[in-house]
Order: sequence, then C-alpha cells, then structure tokens
Amino acid sequence: MNIFRLVFPFFDPDVQNWSTEARLLRWLTCIWVLVGLVVLFSASYAVADVEQGDGLYYFKRQLIWTWVGLVGFNTIVRTPLANLLKVSGLLLFVSMGLLLLTLIGLGSTVNGATRWLSVGPILLQPSELMKPFLVLQGARIFGNWNRFGIGAQLAWLGIFALALVEILLQPNLSTTALCGMTLWFIAIAAGMRWRDLLGVGLLGVLTAILSISIKSYQRRRILSFMDPWKDPRGDGYQLVQSIYAIGSGRLTGMGYGLSKQKLFYLPIQYTDFIFSIFAEEFGFLGCVLFLLLILFYGTISMIIALKSNHRIYRLIAVGSMVVIVGQALLNIGVATGVLPTTGLPLPLFSYGGSSSLASLFLAALIIRVARESSQVQAISLGSQPS
Repeated sequence: MNIFRLVFPFFDPDVQNWSTEARLLRWLTCIWVLVGLVVLFSASYAVADVEQGDGLYYFKRQLIWTWVGLVGFNTIVRTPLANLLKVSGLLLFVSMGLLLLTLIGLGSTVNGATRWLSVGPILLQPSELMKPFLVLQGARIFGNWNRFGIGAQLAWLGIFALALVEILLQPNLSTTALCGMTLWFIAIAAGMRWRDLLGVGLLGVLTAILSISIKSYQRRRILSFMDPWKDPRGDGYQLVQSIYAIGSGRLTGMGYGLSKQKLFYLPIQYTDFIFSIFAEEFGFLGCVLFLLLILFYGTISMIIALKSNHRIYRLIAVGSMVVIVGQALLNIGVATGVLPTTGLPLPLFSYGGSSSLASLFLAALIIRVARESSQVQAISLGSQPS
C-alpha cells in the first residue's frame, strides 16, 4: 500500500475500476462512518469533558481507530479472498485464545463484564475482533460441508460451539446470540438440512434460557424490558431515559448538539445507546433516513452475494451482511424498547476501537466479494468458478 493510501485511506483512485455494487457499498460505508463520527462527537463531548477533562477525548480516539480500520479496510479489498481464507482458521484460534485470557483472570472488567484485554493504554475486545474470522471460517467450513467426513464435521461444530461458549462466559449473551445467528444463517445459505438447522437453533434457544435463568442481571433486564416504568429509577432507568430521548426528537429533532438526555440522564450515551441521542437530535426523519441507509446497505450486500458464482464467497457476503445489518437492527431495537437491553454497540456509530475495526473489516469482505465476482465474470466470460 502506498503512502498516500496510508495517510488518506478515504481516497482511492482505483475505485473507478470496481463494479457498481462495490462502489456503492464503499460509498455507503464512508457515509455511515462519517455520520457516526459526527453523532459521536455530540454524544460524547459533555461526558468526556467531565470525566476526562477533555471534551474531545473519545472523539479523538475514535478518529484514530477509524483511520486504523480504514487502512485495514483498504488492505482487505485488495487481498484475494483465497489468501484470507487460508489464514482464517489460524486467526479464529488466535481470537479464541485471546477470549480464553479474559476468562482466566487476565482480562479488564468494564461495567461488570470482563470482555477486554489491556495492551498498554489500549483496550481490545476479542469477541468483536473475532467476528470477521468467524464469518470467513464459517463460510469456508459450511461451504465445503459435504466434503468433510462426519468426524471433521463434528469437530468443527465443536470448535464453533466452544467459541460461542467462551463469549457467553464473559458474560456476553448478546454477542453470543449474534455470532450464533450469523453461523446459522451461513449454514442456511450453504443449503444445510433444515432438520439439523432447527435442532441447532433449538439448542441455542435452550442455552439462552439457561443463561438467563442462571444470571440474575439478565433476568432483571428481561423483566425491566417488559415494564420499564415499574422501576424507572432502578432496572428500568436506562430504557426509560432512552425512550424519553427518542420521543423528545419528535419529527425533525431538537437540533445537532442540543440533546438533553446526553447531559448525564442517559447512561453510556456514546456507546450502546448512541442511537437514542441521534434520534433526539435528528428526530423521526433522521431515523428514517438512517434506517433506509441500513436497508440499502443490506440490499446491496445481498445483491453482491446473489451475483457471486463462488459458493464460499457468497457465504462470506451473507455472513458479513448479517453481522453488520443484524447488529445495527438489534441495537436500534434495544434503544427503542423493542428488544431487551443488551451490550451490542451500533456499528460505526458507537465508541469503541474493536467494534469499529470489526465492522470495517466485514464491510471490506463484502466489497472484496463484489470485486472478485466482477473480475471472474469479465475474465471467464460466463464460466463458473469452483
């Protein structure tokens, strides 16, 4: 990668040679990133000024993470998927090893959960960083499922299950559910038998029920979700304040920077509940536009997947789309009270380096699928790649 692309990762003169879908998705990703930075600046300034003595504290760090993520983004869109698939298994095991470190006392605890590893002043969240590698390896395994013997199939199912259990034990039920659903949808797209898929889905539901029955804080979240006004100053406080913020936005919003709920009424307003601040400042119309962006993003991603003639590459696009779009919809569902409170960030909006890196890497994978599909069609004149 040349120095210009390293210093200015937003600019890429080669984009004009990409397929229409790849260019569209790149522009949508850039718009999503820029809007997210604008919203984060507003949502985080007041709390950063009080807690850190610098209103730009979180914004500056997010800028650095975004730059790092875009450099990785540009690297991935130029790297053949075959090369990425060769190392996906190794990188998945490395991620699982990092997850294990958080479970044996070497992790950093934030808000009661030990999900981070400290590397000097930097906090990394292995469960977020694992997502691109889980998608790549899941596509590789389920795309070649019928070529494996029963022993290899059971072994890989066990490895995927172990990865999910590691995330669950942090504890992190929401990310566990998202990763599990991602693998499930990849398996569906791969054409696996519905009998097996339903069995695995039922096992996942039972695991979630067991986790909720054991973890008292998860039970309280479910109960507060059902009736947050029953305890508006306790377990229901976060959701009540979130709903107040969204309702205060009305049709056109209170105006950029004018949110009242971000002034220490709504907790973690620059991470898990940043959508509430966005809704308060930009109103119903702003929310509709953002939802349309997500819808358009998912539609373009599915078009890319359907156009791909390579089985595994198609699954990579599907899995990456499920993580990005699914996580965004789950976060919005939590903020609006449609779903129980979880710890899932809003992709490319919420503060957090690991989440930003994972989202940008996943977006790059979809674009890479689009690029390779157009190259195959142009070179092979309609022949089907294996």
